[in-house]
Amino acid sequence: MQSETFQLLIDGLPYRVTAKPFEFNEGIRCTVNYNGSLDFFFASDSSAKLYRAIDNDGPEVPSGVEIAISRKLEKMNS
Repeated sequence: MQSETFQLLIDGLPYRVTAKPFEFNEGIRCTVNYNGSLDFFFASDSSAKLYRAIDNDGPEVPSGVEIAISRKLEKMNS
């Protein structure tokens, strides 16, 4: 599993995202940051069939950003 950097354009704003997948309890999680942000952890939510940000103690990922990152992570890890 290799880290990947990609660009997203969300609501007219550019985002540079770095995602680093890692194994956790027989599943894949990703450490993600965007535009130099702190790291966020994304885990696969099999019931929703997408990745979700799971860090409850830190700042929230804006909804549109979370959805766009989730879609990209699904493609990366499928």
